[in-house]
Amino acid sequence: MNRMTHIPGAHGRRTAAVVTLALALTATLHQPAVAEPQTLAEARAELDRLYHRAEVATEQYNALDAKVTRQEKRLGTLRTQVASAERKLSRLSGLAGAAARSQYRGGGVPAEVQFVLAGDPERALDNASLARQAQLATRRTVSTLTTAEEELRTHSNAAAEELKRLRKNRGSLGSHRRTIRSRIEEARKVESLLEVKQRRELAALERRTADEAQAEWVRSGVLDGAGTEGSSAGREAVAFATRELGKPYVWGAEGPGSYDCSGLTSQAWLAAGVVIPRTSQEQWRLLHRVPVGKMRPGDLIIYNADASHVSLYTGGGRMIHAPRPGRHVTVAPAGSMEILGVVRPDA
Repeated sequence: MNRMTHIPGAHGRRTAAVVTLALALTATLHQPAVAEPQTLAEARAELDRLYHRAEVATEQYNALDAKVTRQEKRLGTLRTQVASAERKLSRLSGLAGAAARSQYRGGGVPAEVQFVLAGDPERALDNASLARQAQLATRRTVSTLTTAEEELRTHSNAAAEELKRLRKNRGSLGSHRRTIRSRIEEARKVESLLEVKQRRELAALERRTADEAQAEWVRSGVLDGAGTEGSSAGREAVAFATRELGKPYVWGAEGPGSYDCSGLTSQAWLAAGVVIPRTSQEQWRLLHRVPVGKMRPGDLIIYNADASHVSLYTGGGRMIHAPRPGRHVTVAPAGSMEILGVVRPDA
């Protein structure tokens, strides 16, 4: 009989609990960090899941990075406005001071009193008019000075708030970077468990699965009404993407040496003279949508229910995309992944 389970009293219960916890921790420590997939199909499913998570995190990073860039630009504008308001305030303060000194030297006598005391009525009228104009000018200067002070406070407060948000988002970027690297590392651990022969077999399985999905997609007749000629800008975007074939996928990259999926599509359309959103989610949300059966070369195909991947349609049922870490910009069957929809940047 196991004596440890019969230790009497509170001390015995604490000792048993400690031993139980130690045994559990020992078992956990001896488990592999990544469970070895039992079949190639399971390995492929696990890799797809892990790289999809990495891609989602990458697009979140891209969105935040674009936001930080906009905030940096706005902060620069606000700082320029603050500097301008400070110069204006300094100039007005000088004018207000000069007006105050002038009134002090004149004794601050009201225009009506100056008229009564003057020996020459005509001169008195002139003096009264000039005094009244001076008083009005001083009031305007003081009013403008007050407005300038308020303007400076507004711009300064806005700049301070923008700087606070910018610092917070810069900190979040670091967290996103760590998340992406962690998820890519998880996928690489799974791949490292595969032998060279298994990796070749896995690549063949991926190609076969993609070809089968493409064949089914084509058989559906979806391409029967698709366009074969893109717009002039669409052709330029396709030409740009074609020149980038073979360059590596790097998360967060938008050229010229490497790309992620939305980095490639946004730069391709920028080369065609059309500015589009940086991320696949924003491309799906903001660009003009067209039916899949009406797409034409240059259009963007959005994949997955969460719009986490995007490619550039090149015609003939093919597309160019930056697939995932460890891969390169390549031509692939457009129907090889789950299509969410199609958008046209120059609609």
